[in-house]
Amino acid sequence: MKTTKRFLRTGTMLAAGLAITIGSLGMAQAEDATLTVWDWKSGDPTTAPYYDKVKADFEAAHPGVTVKFVMQPHDQYYTLLGTAIAASKGPDVVLVHGGSQAKERIAALTNLSDKVADIKTRVAGWDEFAGPDGSPYAVPISIQGLAVYYNKELYKKAGLDPEKTPQNWAELKEICAKLKAAGTTCFALGNKEGYGADFFYSSAAANALTSAQQAAWTAGDLKWSSPEIKAIVQAWVDTQKDGWYAEGANSTAKFMDEYQSFERSENANTIGLLSDVAHWKEFDEFLEPENVGVFVMPPVTASVNEKLLMPLAGGIGYGVTKFSPHQDLAIALAKSFADTPAMQIFFEAAGAVPSDTAVDTSKVESPSAKVVLGSLSNGAALLHNNTSTAETEEWHRQSQMLFTGETTVDKAVARLDEVQAQAKKK
Repeated sequence: MKTTKRFLRTGTMLAAGLAITIGSLGMAQAEDATLTVWDWKSGDPTTAPYYDKVKADFEAAHPGVTVKFVMQPHDQYYTLLGTAIAASKGPDVVLVHGGSQAKERIAALTNLSDKVADIKTRVAGWDEFAGPDGSPYAVPISIQGLAVYYNKELYKKAGLDPEKTPQNWAELKEICAKLKAAGTTCFALGNKEGYGADFFYSSAAANALTSAQQAAWTAGDLKWSSPEIKAIVQAWVDTQKDGWYAEGANSTAKFMDEYQSFERSENANTIGLLSDVAHWKEFDEFLEPENVGVFVMPPVTASVNEKLLMPLAGGIGYGVTKFSPHQDLAIALAKSFADTPAMQIFFEAAGAVPSDTAVDTSKVESPSAKVVLGSLSNGAALLHNNTSTAETEEWHRQSQMLFTGETTVDKAVARLDEVQAQAKKK
């Protein structure tokens, strides 16, 4: 009897040990992986502390896993991503812009609706990464928007009150006229890739369109030839004719030639971003915080809002490719980009406006940053975020032709209407 009990006890222990060993092997196998991340930011020195934090924390929490960042050139990013998607091969996790760039690639991304409940209320900006049914397909890591930054010293030299910002288009035109008379270029502009035109029409439209019109634009029902949008296109041409910009805008890169020109005080204003590049933190470093002002560009027509609202939306976010062989790990990694400790570093090191509402921004001292952060609770839609890729590409082309006189406003909006209609059918 004792022998039998001893045998049973020994057998049970062996079985338990074998189970633990098999379980450990299974876990090691499941966790032994390299996760490849594609983006256009991880190699930037200003964002390096953020990415170092994400990588270190994730690898420590997942022994055997290696996070590999592959930084792609921004101007070729979506072409390269399209090739990878077509081949179902390449990155496990990808960075995408909010709005149309994310939404047009939803078919290639993993639905995260049942995976992000634990961070959903803490993180903002989900709408820009959602499918038609509202399901999220990427984890937002920033809030992005557009603002006009201005050089207070150049305003003073032109006899302008540096603390008085324009509330309507007539006041902005008067400011530009006075700057021009003082020998100062009003706006820095880089439109080599068409990005300058994107920033212009989104800024001018933010307070010109009602919420119903914004929704109609997103649905492809508000045409480029509509009075509201056509007025903005006309203003694009008029501002050039009125000498708002230096010559050669079509051959000047927005990132970073335009902004370096502003930082050298060669012009008084620039339409910049709210978050992590071409923004308050960068301009503070070159012009000194007390010399950097910020305001919302007024609409060409009367504002539909009582107070001018900053155009903003979910900025960039990380999604998981459907073809990734490491779905659970990749989803966990995508979520880790929005972890509060990493987001805190993202804000402090790069000046990114974090999607994580738990990040402490109370210690910021920059006057322009305070304006930006104070605008986040109530913003206007960011129009180019909800413009189809086909329209955006055509607008880039038409915007350059409008500057060179190769087309007219009527011809340009007619062509854009055609592209919009074709995009809507897809």
